[in-house]
Amino acid sequence: MVLFKRKPVQYLPQTVIEDDSSEVWVIPETNEVFTSYEPYLHRMDFYKQRRFICEITGHSGLTFFEALRSETEESREVNNSFPDALREPILRRIQFSIVSRVDSLVDEIYEEFKSDFYPGEAVLILLEDSSRLHGTIRDKANFAEQLYADGTIKTPAFARYLVKILDRQNEEALLDQDHITRDRKAFTKLMLRGFIKNNVTRESWTGAPWLVKPSVAETYKIPIEVPKHLQYGAKVAEKKAMKKADQDGFFGFFSSQQLPELKPAVKGPKSKLSAQDMAKSREAQYQEYQRSLNGNPSFLLPSNPLRPSKPPLVGDRKLAGLPPVLIKNEPRAPTPPPIKYPIEDLDLAPNSEKKHRPALKFMTVGESEDDGTENLLPGDLEPETVGLLLETWDTLNVYCEVFELDSFTFDDFIQAMRFSSDEVDCELFVEVHCAVLKKLVNSSNDDGAVQISLPDFPADESDESEEDEEKEEAEEESPELQPKPRRMTTRGSLAKEEAVVIKAQINEHEPEKTQIHRAGDMFETYGWIDRLRKRDFRNGGWQLVMVGLLHQLSVRPRLEQVCNTILKHLAPLDREPTQDTAQEQYQTLDINLRTKALQMICMLSLETRAIRNYLEECSNQMTELRKEKIEYQKARKAGLIELRQLHQERKAVQPELEKAGKSPTPVPELDGLDDSRLEGDSEMVGDTEDEDIPRPRSLRGGIDRALERKRKQELEKERKEMLAKQPKGSKQYQRVLKKIDEQKANIEKLQEQIETVENSLRETDCPRTRCLGMDRFCNRYWWFERNAMPYEGMPESSTAEACYANGRLWVQGPDEMERAGFIDVTDEQRKQYQKHFQTTPAERKKHEEGATHVWNAREWGYYEDPEAIEQLVEWLDSRGNRESKLLKELLVQQEYIGKYMKNRKAYLADMPDRAESEDIPAKRVTTRTKTYLDVSESGLRCLRWRNTIALSENGHLHVDPGRPAKRKRVSDDARATKVAKQAKQAKPLTRTRSQRKG
Repeated sequence: MVLFKRKPVQYLPQTVIEDDSSEVWVIPETNEVFTSYEPYLHRMDFYKQRRFICEITGHSGLTFFEALRSETEESREVNNSFPDALREPILRRIQFSIVSRVDSLVDEIYEEFKSDFYPGEAVLILLEDSSRLHGTIRDKANFAEQLYADGTIKTPAFARYLVKILDRQNEEALLDQDHITRDRKAFTKLMLRGFIKNNVTRESWTGAPWLVKPSVAETYKIPIEVPKHLQYGAKVAEKKAMKKADQDGFFGFFSSQQLPELKPAVKGPKSKLSAQDMAKSREAQYQEYQRSLNGNPSFLLPSNPLRPSKPPLVGDRKLAGLPPVLIKNEPRAPTPPPIKYPIEDLDLAPNSEKKHRPALKFMTVGESEDDGTENLLPGDLEPETVGLLLETWDTLNVYCEVFELDSFTFDDFIQAMRFSSDEVDCELFVEVHCAVLKKLVNSSNDDGAVQISLPDFPADESDESEEDEEKEEAEEESPELQPKPRRMTTRGSLAKEEAVVIKAQINEHEPEKTQIHRAGDMFETYGWIDRLRKRDFRNGGWQLVMVGLLHQLSVRPRLEQVCNTILKHLAPLDREPTQDTAQEQYQTLDINLRTKALQMICMLSLETRAIRNYLEECSNQMTELRKEKIEYQKARKAGLIELRQLHQERKAVQPELEKAGKSPTPVPELDGLDDSRLEGDSEMVGDTEDEDIPRPRSLRGGIDRALERKRKQELEKERKEMLAKQPKGSKQYQRVLKKIDEQKANIEKLQEQIETVENSLRETDCPRTRCLGMDRFCNRYWWFERNAMPYEGMPESSTAEACYANGRLWVQGPDEMERAGFIDVTDEQRKQYQKHFQTTPAERKKHEEGATHVWNAREWGYYEDPEAIEQLVEWLDSRGNRESKLLKELLVQQEYIGKYMKNRKAYLADMPDRAESEDIPAKRVTTRTKTYLDVSESGLRCLRWRNTIALSENGHLHVDPGRPAKRKRVSDDARATKVAKQAKQAKPLTRTRSQRKG
């Protein structure tokens, strides 16, 4: 029977169908019938949850149908393989057994039937010369044990078996159990367990007996009526009696007092007690209470003639006014079951003793020291712009190989987005735009196809009017034609005329659309797509392409407002619609609008064939890496097994002095080899939502493991030096030690290869950026270096000396649905929460987060100090569902996050000193108006970035048009170099490179 929460699934009762013609829905596997569709869907949703257990195999995490299929197949297999002769005796033995655990029951039954055989069972006959014959049990005779007079066993019980020998025709033998055995595969504990699970059930209450299923019991004529002492009611009554006996035993001293037999008083006239009598009664009751506390209660009334009451003590007179004390034995309330953590985070009671969450920092344009530079645009940074900047930076760095861009830090990217100068162009800013634009439309040398879907411009009314005028002129110039006969006026023709009149009136009342920019006038002779095909980006060309692309995207209603806002600045009404206007206006474009424009074209690039091919190749490469990792793991597992065998061999040939511990020769052991991963070492970086399962710490490549390996190598080197100085043992012993050292070195090498493959898997996991997790208030935590990029950026990048990529832990606020479900709850939920925790979710968020908050998904904060990460780890509560997952992931990544935060601080702090010490001029972009500018004088980091990948791959920057290749003689050396380069480029384009740092 399929189990749900370790209990059998209860099927719904049969539905009474009054009308035979009504429509019904049936689940064939359970024969459940539904007269409406909604209950049928709910039941199917329940059955499709992966929370069911196959009772026979014990496999969990299955849907109901998978578990039912597994049980059916296993049941069929068990029934086919289990010996028929053993079924009935085993079932009779199990019936009404009260062994609680199935493992204990299996062990007990197996030991009992291991040497017991039954007629019809196939056995093996053991002869004196150790040979074996096949036979079948024909008959069995049991002999009871014999006892002496004092009760000791004289002869134990035994059995004799008449066995037919199959290997010898017409021969039989009378044997005992010592000369008979079963085939090793005929009767095993695993088979017995499956047989029991398949044919026997047990209820969930404590002390419940095992019961053979009714259909099976009927087959073998096994009684199914449960004895009364094993029924549920009898067990409950027994528990109550035992509990009462315990209480009576505890208060047993009461029974030693000979209490008088109480009889009902004779009814008579009620006499009114005097005040003195009432006082005496109260004093007597108090004295009895005092004696009961001292362990010697008498519980005798003062009016009892058998024992007159003693006069009250003098010291107790002052207590005479106390009310009588009554002892009432109330049953204790049952203790609630312990809470199974983790639970919903906001269901945990607020902890007032805990500190607030560490304060967040928010990005502003005035946060860095170089903001006073005249080449950086001023202005406020809108909250939603931060998210767009992060999204754009992440896209450009994840797909930098597709765009042919050097990787760059987030700080340099922010500075480049603000850079504006009439003297020099920022290569990072220009190359990013040109590289992305080139992916949207192929070059004219490569069919010039548009790689994205673009909206069509609506038909222009002025064009329609011009066409009408041309038609009228043509009619006037044409010779007069004979007038056509007038058609008959009908209701249909009148309706058409009225519709034309109404449409004309509506058009008269509609306000004419006012022109808000002159973007359309910039492309009267030279379209932006043609310019993009020819890669005409110089002297404001790429800015003009951006204007044309945004103008066409403004047709989409969702992008109309933002595109028109940008175009009003790039193509204003008060300036001529020229290329120079677009170039000059882009220099003064606000960082918020610059970010929106770049983000739009980056999102468009994700539709292109180049990005899709790259993702497909990454997926294929991840599959190959997983296979490679499995091979390394198998080799490592075999190496560990061989190493253990070598250690056993070492102990066998170890000299006596070393066995006694007198030799100072260090002995190599398994220290440092993580053999705990010998089994189940196959966790991979997933290419789907994970969600959420954290990767094992031991598989992460990083500096901590490198230092640990270095330390162990130094210790091993010292051990070998000590070993060389000391007297040698036997040659065989030394050979074993040498083999152990070689095997350990081989295992360490395999481990390094596994870590390298793991890091390659992490870098190749490009389909989506994964957040670390969410806290109790549904704030998301992002560390963008977690996957799809090297920790320090591309090692061959021009700014690789920065040794970091983003260097911050970002916190994003909850989205609207999460706020509505967890924080801005309904009035009823808020009142209920207030009743339990004396606060509301919104008030709790304000209090526990401290002074800094992010209220929605458009707001972002960040941490940039390792100390803040430590405080955040302390603030998180592992008992909550969301925070337990976030905490696990943070602990895995904490050292990496802290390391690259420190690298970022060091890089930003060293840049001013570096700028003063270097005299290397900036590589400028030649224009008609711009002149040379020394980078060391500007001190801006973004000007130091160079697109070396584009230069090495194409021989020119993206902003430059492609140079025609010149034919020249190729020497043998150059030809060999070219062949080697082509062979290297023949490898699939992936994120994985062996020379990357990280």
